[in-house]
Order: sequence, then C-alpha cells, then structure tokens
Amino acid sequence: MEEKKFDLNTVIGFILIFGIFGVMMYMNQPTPEEIEAAEKEKQEQLEVAKEVNQEQQINTQESKAIVANPQDSLAMESAKAQLGAFAYAASLPSAIDTFTKIENEVLSLKINNRGGYIEEALLKNFKTYDSVPLYIIKDGKNASFNLNFGTTDNRILNTKDLFFEPTLSKNGENTILSMKLKVSESQFLEYRYEMQPNEYMVDFSIRSQGLQQVFNSSQAITLDWKLQAIRQAKSASYANRYTDIHYEYGGDKDDYTGQGDFDEDTEEQVSWIGFKQHFFTSVLLTDTPFKTATMTSKNVASTSELDDKDIKVTKEFASTIPLELQGGELSYSMDWYYGPTDYKILNAYDRNLDEIVPLGWGIFGFINRYIFIPFFGFLSGFLAPGIAIVVMTIIVRIVLSPVTYKSYVSQAKMKILKPEIAEIGEKYKDNAMKKQQETMALYSKAGASPMSGCLPALMQIPVFYALFNFFPSAFDLRQKSFLWADDLSSYDAIATLPFEIPFYGDHISLFPILASIAIFIYMMMTTGQTMQTQQPGMPNMKFIMYLSPLMMLIFFNNYASGLSLYYFISNLITIGIMLVIKNVIIDEDKIHAKIQENKKKPKKQGKFQKKMKELMEQAEQQQKIRKK
Repeated sequence: MEEKKFDLNTVIGFILIFGIFGVMMYMNQPTPEEIEAAEKEKQEQLEVAKEVNQEQQINTQESKAIVANPQDSLAMESAKAQLGAFAYAASLPSAIDTFTKIENEVLSLKINNRGGYIEEALLKNFKTYDSVPLYIIKDGKNASFNLNFGTTDNRILNTKDLFFEPTLSKNGENTILSMKLKVSESQFLEYRYEMQPNEYMVDFSIRSQGLQQVFNSSQAITLDWKLQAIRQAKSASYANRYTDIHYEYGGDKDDYTGQGDFDEDTEEQVSWIGFKQHFFTSVLLTDTPFKTATMTSKNVASTSELDDKDIKVTKEFASTIPLELQGGELSYSMDWYYGPTDYKILNAYDRNLDEIVPLGWGIFGFINRYIFIPFFGFLSGFLAPGIAIVVMTIIVRIVLSPVTYKSYVSQAKMKILKPEIAEIGEKYKDNAMKKQQETMALYSKAGASPMSGCLPALMQIPVFYALFNFFPSAFDLRQKSFLWADDLSSYDAIATLPFEIPFYGDHISLFPILASIAIFIYMMMTTGQTMQTQQPGMPNMKFIMYLSPLMMLIFFNNYASGLSLYYFISNLITIGIMLVIKNVIIDEDKIHAKIQENKKKPKKQGKFQKKMKELMEQAEQQQKIRKK
C-alpha cells in the first residue's frame, strides 16, 4: 500500500474539494416551496421521534394503580379481589398521585406516594451543558424502583402500582420521610428516607412489620431498579465512554460493565451498585450484602447518533436483585447516593466508592490518588483550573527533566556513533552475525546502548498514562473555562462544520491542533537525529513520526480540552528543555572525545556479556561449517 503524505498537491486538492462543495451548496439552494416542504417533513419526523422516545422511556405512571373509596362497597370488594390485604392501602386518603419533597442545600428529592420511590432527583448546585437544572431523575419518566412479591393468597403484586402513606418528621437537623404501604395501621411495608444537611448520601431502609402471614415465603421477592441516563454533556458520545455500571462484590472487589451492552449475573455478594454517568452517579448501597444481582447496561443509540441534539438519553441501566426474608419479614439498611462523580466526595464516605472514578489500575491509579489529585487540588485552591493545569504540567516536566536529559544524552551518543555503525554495516554486509557482534562491541566500548534511550522514555509511561486517566475524570474541570475553551471537561470548538467527518466530528478543536504540532516538532527533534536507514522487518520511523500527531489531531478532537491542553504544554516544555540540553548543557565534542577514550580502555566484560559473546561465536562457527 502506498504511503499517503500531506504534500502541497494534497492541500490544494482539499481546498478545491471544499471550494467545489461551497459552489454546489450555493447553486443548489432550495426554493421557498422546497424549504417549506422540508420544514413540514422535519416537523413530522420530530413528532415520530418524540413518540418513539416516549415509548422507550421508563414511565412509572403507565402501570395501572387501584384506588378504592372506603364508602363504596363495590369498589372495596373489587380492590380486595385484586390486591387482597393491600386493598387497605388503596382506601386511604394518601392513595393519590402526589409527592412529598425533602431537600437540603445540595439535593432535592420528590418521592411519589405511588410506588414510594423518588420521582425527581435534582442536584441544586449544578447545571447541564446548556445551562438548565441538572436532574438525575426527572418527572418519574427515566427511573423506577419496584418490589415484586407473592402473597399467601396467591397474588403477585408490584409496589410501583401501590400507594404508600407519607409521614414527615425531624431528627435534629435531619429530615425523615416514612413511606408506608399499609395492610392495616400496624402492618405495613416501609421505605424510610433520612436526609442530612449538605449531604448527597441519603439513609434509606426497607422493612416490613406484621407481614409474615402476607408474604409468600416460597416465592422470591425481587427488587428491580432501572434508570435511563439523561444527557448532561455537550459531547454525549464522549461522556458515554464514561457512562456504565460499577459495583462492589465479594466484600471489597469492584468491577464495571464498560462502554458496550452488558448483561451479567454476579456470583458473589453485592455491596453496592452504581449507575455511573461521566460526572454524576446514582448508587444504591446496602449494609446487608445482596446475595446476587443481575445487571444490564444498554446503549440507546450508536456512537455517531449520540451527539444528535435530539438525543436526550445515552444509556439504559437495570438491576434485578433478589431480597431475602428474615423471620418472614424484610429488613434491609441501605443508602442512596445522588451526586457528583467526584473522587474527593466519594472517597470521604469510606465505602470504596472512589473506585467509581476511572483513575486507572495498579500503579496508574496509585499515582493519581496519592500524587496528582492532591497536587491538583492544592493548586486549584488558589489558581484557576486552566492555570493550575499549566502550572502542574510545568512542574511535572521539570521533575522528569533528568529522565529527558539521560534520554537525550543517549541519543547524542548514538548520533555520534552513526558513521562507525554504518562503516561496520558496510564492512560486514554479507555476514549479519559478525555485523551484530561488532556493533555490540562498539556499543560496549563506547558506553552507549540503543536501549538506553528507550528506558528513560519507558519510565515516563506511568506518569503519562496516569494523567491520561486523570484529566477526563477531574470533576473540578467541569464547566471551567480557559482561554477559548468554555469547558475544560469537554472539547474546545473554535469552528462548527456543516457536515460530520468520521472519527473527527462536526467541529474543529484548537488545543488538539496545537498539541499535534508540538508532538510533531518533538518527534522531529528526537527521531530525526537518530534515524537510520529502515531495516527489513522494522517499523518505518518516518511513518510513525507523521502518524502520532495525526492520531492526536483526529481522536482528541472530541476529548476533554484539559487533556489536550496538558499534552500541548507538556510537549512545548519538553521541546524547550531539549533545546536547552542540546545548546547549553550537552557538548557533543566532549561526548565524542569521551567515547574515543572509552574505546581505548580495556572493557571488562561481565558474565552475561561473556556468555553472549561465546554464543555468538559458536553461532558464527556453525554458520561457517554449514557454508562449507
């Protein structure tokens, strides 16, 4: 395959194509009649899309609920025939579709009498990308919470169809809401919510009283929790990469479902389940671990469709959990978390919830938790987030500058040895074994090694990968502006395209362009001085030199601008450090003189080197014998 290059002809070709495209658009402007017809068709499509979207939504109000006036004997008999003992709940004044509101400084919840579950969860201190109030649950249409159970009179009931009776009270500064699904005044199933000031975590419990003779113990009680993730970010496709189910199982192990569709049963006890979005999360925690759970995550649209402005939901989550009776009764102490996917907040609960934030595994997560998060938190305490990124990048590059120095010294040595390596290659061009042996001998005498330049670079990988995970997960960057970027957690569009480019998008981001240019210059400086003639079977370094900036340009166009800003500043500083090392610190003449001195000195070989030399000599001898 011929290698594609961006030469002058290619640039002119692109200009001509876009010029022709512009002329065609002008020549093919629609008539007023065509515009009117198109608008009518668009309106019809929107109506159809709205109907489809409504069908997809989890609407808890669609199921049939039974209400019975206690003064109407026929209605009561009908209710008893359908609900059995729970007909009592249908006869109470609370058997109406209304809600009770509990709130504190950061969170507002509306709990509907019907089903006893949260029909609205509003985070009071945050807005969506288009500056509207941020709801995790809105109008009861994107979430449901239901207990499915059997009764001793052979009925199967769902709490989402039954009416709970609300009672508000206070416990000091805490607000308590008791929702009771009554069989009688002393027999009931209760959902209890307790909200503390300034807390995203709400105490929640499920318990029953006097229902031993109502619940059918031979039939499983199943908890079904569903949620559709409401779109909250400008780039829904980017946010969807960080939208999935996280859960803790087996005591302290955690896992997540990933970006694709997922359906799995856990084989170990589950301590909590989190329906995670990029920057906001719903979590159900339990003090009594669930014996097992089935979790489902489903994408509602393809990646290319997600950034359509009409897309309101990105993923559908569901979990099905069997509950166990204790002495014929239900008793589960739980918690609800509705709040930011912020490492500092989640970590403070000491429930392993910080694992919801994707900071990387192993050493990468360690670096983020104990170095970058505290350090960035310190800097952003007195600096704007954009400035904090720049300062942190400068300090990271300075700390890593000794590694850069060693890498550059190694490259300088290899550059100086290039003529002698070429001479060896020409001298032993017909004897690959001898050429390799002599080349290694030269490296050994000169105190140089082609690997010595790679090792310092490898040492930097944990830092770079940790930061690659850090910036997209840094909640402090959300909706924070810097220069032309209005949100460092999303892309920085400086121009909108009238069409979509595959893998690139429908906009142009400037930070990835600057980062790509900086990476190209850096690679020219590092690869150019050591680049040798391409050997058969080896990668084309010139191709890699062009490919890396191109990948940065294309794939980072939709990434968080804070990450592209880091790469731009990092490579800019690295270029500066390398220029200082090359022109001020390193004297190539001195390095050359030192290499010549090393070559004159007898080089003491270690056991490994001696063994390698013996093996190579044996291989060379065997090669000569075969030729004879």
